[in-house]
Amino acid sequence: MEKSSVAVSRLQEKLNRGDFVVTGELGPPAGTDVSIVEEKARHLAGAVDAVNITDNQTAIVRMSSIATGKILLDMGIEPIIQMTARDRNRIAIQSDILGAVALGLRNMLFVSGDHQSFGNQVYSRGVYDIDSMQMLKAARRMRDEKKLLHSDAEMKGDVPVFIGAAANPFAPPHDFRPLRLKKKAEAGADFIQTQCIYDIEIFKAYMEQVVDLGLHEKLHILAGLMPLKSAPMARYMSEKVPGVVVPDALVKRISGVEKKRAADEGIEIIRELAEQVKEVKGVAGIHLMAVEWEHRVPEIIEKAGLRL
Repeated sequence: MEKSSVAVSRLQEKLNRGDFVVTGELGPPAGTDVSIVEEKARHLAGAVDAVNITDNQTAIVRMSSIATGKILLDMGIEPIIQMTARDRNRIAIQSDILGAVALGLRNMLFVSGDHQSFGNQVYSRGVYDIDSMQMLKAARRMRDEKKLLHSDAEMKGDVPVFIGAAANPFAPPHDFRPLRLKKKAEAGADFIQTQCIYDIEIFKAYMEQVVDLGLHEKLHILAGLMPLKSAPMARYMSEKVPGVVVPDALVKRISGVEKKRAADEGIEIIRELAEQVKEVKGVAGIHLMAVEWEHRVPEIIEKAGLRL
């Protein structure tokens, strides 16, 4: 299955054209204050091509990704709506896809979601009626066949969706990761955003296998980058976050500068990584995850030479 040549969003149009794109990320507030969304969005506007809206990230109850995405859309910013398998069964997933499309949202990224034990609703039950792979299949079937999952009843109206998924090049076993990416391509993914990259050598080895499988011709692959704000953050990412590999040299580097300079050093690290990532064959862009650091995104973009 080749990349779709029919663009349903500005993001897809740019990727189809071969532009090197940059996407950002915005976490909705744990409340109803729209001004928080608008303030974060203003920092991202014009700096990135599109903005991921996380879906109750870290399993904390937040404003819905679809509602937040509509706020951005009304501001003239291209949103990418995340949807988790954790919180929805197949009825709710497909209903939310229809609702999002009706609101004008076109880019959707389907993920499993952080386990509910991490958040503020520890007694909730994870749904996981279908997994992220089946979510991709459902979205593709709705778009391409106008049919629901496991149903022959035809829907009314088009479902124009640019279908996204996540990939982790760093989770063991490493040789399996490109094969899992191949399954996501076959399930219906159009674009991929990877886990944050700190170990460039592991990422290069992963992308070599991806290119050997021809997956860069079937998927638009965006390399994930997350700036390290401090030495404690670097140590936490290295020791506590599954599937993230932070080389000891980077931890020592950011730990070796004055506390007040650590954030600037983290941005310098991202600049260096961005330069290397741009040279990796098969990479179509960068997904910049500056969590609660939206105000520094324009600076990071400029210093990394990613100005649109």
